[in-house]
Amino acid sequence: MTREQVEAVLKGIKDRYLDQDIVSLHQVKDITTDNGKVAVRVVQGYPAGGYRDELAAEINAALAAAGVADADVSVTTQVAAHAVQKSVKRKDGIKNIIAVASGKGGVGKSTTAVNIALALKADGASVGMLDADIYGPSQPRMLGISGQPESSDGKSLEPMQNHGIKAMSIGFLIEEDTPMIWRGPMVTQALEQLLGDTNWGDLDYLVIDLPPGTGDIQLTLSQKIPVSGAIIVTTPQDIALLDARKGLKMFEKVEVPILGIVENMSMHICSNCGTVEHIFGEGGGQRMAEQYGVNYLGGLPLDIKIREQVDNGNPTVVSDPDGKVAQIYKDISRKAAARLAQKAKDYSTKFPTIKIMNV
Repeated sequence: MTREQVEAVLKGIKDRYLDQDIVSLHQVKDITTDNGKVAVRVVQGYPAGGYRDELAAEINAALAAAGVADADVSVTTQVAAHAVQKSVKRKDGIKNIIAVASGKGGVGKSTTAVNIALALKADGASVGMLDADIYGPSQPRMLGISGQPESSDGKSLEPMQNHGIKAMSIGFLIEEDTPMIWRGPMVTQALEQLLGDTNWGDLDYLVIDLPPGTGDIQLTLSQKIPVSGAIIVTTPQDIALLDARKGLKMFEKVEVPILGIVENMSMHICSNCGTVEHIFGEGGGQRMAEQYGVNYLGGLPLDIKIREQVDNGNPTVVSDPDGKVAQIYKDISRKAAARLAQKAKDYSTKFPTIKIMNV
């Protein structure tokens, strides 16, 4: 087969998480043909875990059906740094910061955030988690981390680690039952220090678990922290959707791309009889996504196991990695990361530094 014929076959292969063919997505990086042998190299811009093997098998099957007897197909991942707000400089070592937000509390945002972070890690990415909820930090318990971070130089902090991801939270620096009785400026300064004074190292993604609402923390995030994209978490309930819309519009105003909407507590499945009940309404997240032209990432059930697992410090993605709910979280994280991979890239580090010297 010629290169053109191979490319024509590959145009019939769609990326599951972007719903476009891999040629149009520019994922096909190299095609070689030699005496009946065909080699295809595909590079995805997001961590896809086991889907890489599925995609390679699909390509092999399509080539075999087209008459290729000897094919060598490789599918790999290469996560790039993507553009952030124009007035903010990207933090060295962190390729992408993803904010997980909600308009109101009680919608399961922190649970969703930690499971998305763990799903990205499970799919092969290097991931960090920043707990930006200064008044009500929950990530230390959800990640099963206790103790205080260390400092080798007295100026910066080493992130705490568990389940393969790095984490920082004000909850590591205070007792669990100590209230943070701080005014807004102190809170925003604490957030900047938790991000800037932590030795994150090299990360593909830093997931930020935001507090609910559109207040001081969110304003600081949009003005001073380089965010590549945001995920909005809501429930189908009308009241939650009203507040979620405010969060979505806030990110739009500060030019942070919305990667998609997650509908939490979409339905409840009775553990005894299997009856499905839409306790908080039905389809609200889907309608919101359609209304604002953003991606619907998926819906999660109201399941007691999800709550028990995060309370025990072993969220669903790590406690039941092959379960149905863990797969939903992985699909959500892949869709979000895939959408981010389609955004403009940050080439600032590629340009040389120009110095003007007097001779």
